[in-house]
Amino acid sequence: MDKQTLSFQAEVKQILHLVTHSLYSNKEIFLRELISNASDACDKLRFEALDKPELYEGQSELQVRVAFDATAKTITITDNGIGLSADEAVANLGTIAKSGTREFMSALQGDQKKDAQLIGQFGVGFYSGFIVADKITVESRRAGLPPEQGVRWTSEGAGDFEVETISRPERGTSVVLHLREGEEEFLSGWKLKSIVSKYSDHISLPILMQKEEWDAEAAKQVVKDEWAPVNKAAALWARPKSEITKEQYEEFYKQISYDTEAPLAYTHNRVEGRSEYTQLLYIPAKAPFDLWNRDKRGGVKLYVKRVFIMDDAEALMPVYLRFVKGVIDSSDLPLNVSRELLQESRDVKAIREGSSKRVLSMLEGLAESDDAAEKQKYADFWKDFGVVLKEGIGEDFANRERLTRLYRFSTTHDDGSVQNVSLTEYVARMKEGQDAIYYVTADTLATARNSPQLEIFKKKGIEVLLLTDRVDEWLLSHLYEFDGHALQSVAKGSVDLGKLEDEAEKKQAEEVATAFKPTLDRLKEALKGRAKDVRVTTRLVDSPACLVAEEGDMSGHLARLLKQSGQGAPKAEPILEVNAEHALVKRLESSAHFDDLANILFDQALLAEGGQLEDPASYVKRVNALLLA
Repeated sequence: MDKQTLSFQAEVKQILHLVTHSLYSNKEIFLRELISNASDACDKLRFEALDKPELYEGQSELQVRVAFDATAKTITITDNGIGLSADEAVANLGTIAKSGTREFMSALQGDQKKDAQLIGQFGVGFYSGFIVADKITVESRRAGLPPEQGVRWTSEGAGDFEVETISRPERGTSVVLHLREGEEEFLSGWKLKSIVSKYSDHISLPILMQKEEWDAEAAKQVVKDEWAPVNKAAALWARPKSEITKEQYEEFYKQISYDTEAPLAYTHNRVEGRSEYTQLLYIPAKAPFDLWNRDKRGGVKLYVKRVFIMDDAEALMPVYLRFVKGVIDSSDLPLNVSRELLQESRDVKAIREGSSKRVLSMLEGLAESDDAAEKQKYADFWKDFGVVLKEGIGEDFANRERLTRLYRFSTTHDDGSVQNVSLTEYVARMKEGQDAIYYVTADTLATARNSPQLEIFKKKGIEVLLLTDRVDEWLLSHLYEFDGHALQSVAKGSVDLGKLEDEAEKKQAEEVATAFKPTLDRLKEALKGRAKDVRVTTRLVDSPACLVAEEGDMSGHLARLLKQSGQGAPKAEPILEVNAEHALVKRLESSAHFDDLANILFDQALLAEGGQLEDPASYVKRVNALLLA
């Protein structure tokens, strides 16, 4: 191939502009990214060589070399991994195929605009070289291709790049950074070694640098033609826990997750038994931007006997734990395992179950700790990840009870602004004679807290769960009871407080219902086609009416959620319950506008539960007519 000048993809141009003009809060990140890419290239060669050992070309010892030339002002990162063909150089270095490009752009806004830590998160790590370089030269040859099919890629990080064919005897890739003015601090063996130690010490293949010695005559350090490893060249997870510091665990987490914060918690274990594997798992401190995407692959990397197999091995962790990051290294899986085989493997199932339990144990340790700081950690976790953890109730039958004890809810016990009440705490506070755990579902906390259905419960001091997350209806379809107490909606069926309601109250309610029967019959006729039934209630204290669902029917809240998501919901008319002692309801019996007032009561009850009127104009017309009457 003769020398060609090609244009970058439009998205690359935007990223390069941001890299060179905005990302400078942590410049040394460039070396971490380029070493990580070199390590990945070696992993890919190791993987492809499982079926084609000839790709090693007689040299199976994989390594990364870091060199600098103070005179030429260059830093060179070289690997003997899989390498690039000419077409791959154009495709991989001139375009970005990953869907994360747009998210990368949007993430670089506001306070995060100058945060270079973001760059690795979206598959654009190579371009971090332009943080310190005004020109990058890449020379490479793909394993298996003849020496004369090497490729040189050159760019100054503007709108285009050059590609040409070269002769390269060695397979693999060399990335040469031509440093811009003012970046001379990186032309130091000590500086580069410290960066490698900080970010890349866990890389499981040797990272080599040339030795240096002091030349007294020249009064300076002189680079020798002798290479030595500058990292431990041992996978962090394979080392004894006693040899690993908290800082090293945290730095490894940042490396694999591209997070800027330390993890909330982590666990490192060697599991032996039917399946042998090592797990190093982390719980992030903050939710990632794509947490709500259930199609996103998991954050766990799979290794087999320390050979990297795949990123994002979703089969190793259930979907509801997709926020977990880390590494699992199996001693039993075959090296040529595929995503399809992962789904069917008994060993993978055992790893998945063991890892899920380990994560839940970490969370239980925080939630049940007597230490206030640890409890606060769990409160912070629940605020960010609670909605996702609730998905587990229907996905992980084996751990349902453990999950249920980890769940936290808003309740009427306080202002309900924070989900901080466990079902264990709720049961401990239950009134004497209370059999059920009561709850109400609504679109917002304000709607739930002010729900008319709660009035009798507030009067009697009975605590009620306030469920406002969209996932809560899914939760309730799987969570029927806790510690022998059934979960009961305050907005379904007839209110039955059992032993909490005395005989005098029951007798009075029956007498009121009998006396009010003629009015109830008129209300049923006026609301035919809107209400399945109309009855007197004991659940209301201050409000004139409320809507409830028949036991077994879909709640109005769930029907609205289905409608909002574009799904159909079976038509089920609600029941209107009226407070016969309320002045507005008493006025019905003698009102000349009975039908209008009946429909207004129904519409107001619908609005009070967060519903929408099908005919707002008619409602306004009726209210205006009564105001003028």
